[in-house]
Amino acid sequence: MTYVSVEGVIGVGKTTLARLLAPQLDAQIVLEVFEENPFLSNFYADRARYAFQTQIFFLLSRYHQQRSPGMTVRPLVSDYIFAKDALFARLNLGGDELDMYTRVHEALAERVEVPDLVVFLRADTDVLMRRITLRDRPYERNMERDYIDSLRRAYDAFFADYHDTRLLTIDANALDFVANDEDRAEVLTQIMGALGRAPRQESLPGFNGVRQRPAEPAEAAPAETVPPAPPSDLDASERRLRDYQQFHDWLDTAKGFDRDPLLNFVLLQEEVGEVARLLSRRYGAKRDQGQTPASDAIGAELADVLAYLLKLANYLGVDLESAYLDKMRLNRDRLW
Repeated sequence: MTYVSVEGVIGVGKTTLARLLAPQLDAQIVLEVFEENPFLSNFYADRARYAFQTQIFFLLSRYHQQRSPGMTVRPLVSDYIFAKDALFARLNLGGDELDMYTRVHEALAERVEVPDLVVFLRADTDVLMRRITLRDRPYERNMERDYIDSLRRAYDAFFADYHDTRLLTIDANALDFVANDEDRAEVLTQIMGALGRAPRQESLPGFNGVRQRPAEPAEAAPAETVPPAPPSDLDASERRLRDYQQFHDWLDTAKGFDRDPLLNFVLLQEEVGEVARLLSRRYGAKRDQGQTPASDAIGAELADVLAYLLKLANYLGVDLESAYLDKMRLNRDRLW
């Protein structure tokens, strides 16, 4: 059962990516029908006058599409989520119009299914404006930069606090899904990985994946802010190193741990010392008779070493799984 939605500001490439992703998942595709909105051209020319009519038409149109029989087919890929309609409404409406819209949206949203994964493509305002100009849709020719900028900021804020389902955010500023094969492969690899379908580490000898761009270094959240819980089945066989790295990002925030790289490097050395101590007791020349450490004790200390490696990778903006696979490919082919 897989339902993936691609989201982002006008011009970011969400429909293009949805079309590319659907064959990868052997999925049906559902695209937002915005050309049929009779108020759209007038809205871009005079937003204040036509905002309410435009929003209500979109709301009812999207609800009708979301409730259609085609939305029950799985796997499924769409180029929007129903919840984003309210984002546009808050940007374009006010007063009684916004109150009326909100009541209708809340009533309808309860009957709409949320995706298993939302892919949020984000890009800077100048990039969005350039792409909108290049595609040259008639009703977008009067698009104002200030409107797109406010929409971009609204999207960023919306997804910064989005917890309805799993979320994968991709920086699309330098990506060209259509013309660049490496960009396309990179994005599809990230999405398949988020769905647990990317190549497993066991496939290393024949691995041909594309290295992902390193994640931005994580910033500590305020102590009172507790993020949503990580996946509950971290020990499941389909989990990947990237999932464990994400878990430690959550754990650091939830527990308020110090994210200073140097401090954690020192703590890593301490854990390596604990492993050395246990190995010395088991295999050293002066072994402690009758006190040989059990394998689970050594395993626990090795787990702590791995935890600090994952934490350091987060703090330094390193995708450790990609770095490991790249290095092992080099080791596989080098002469020792």
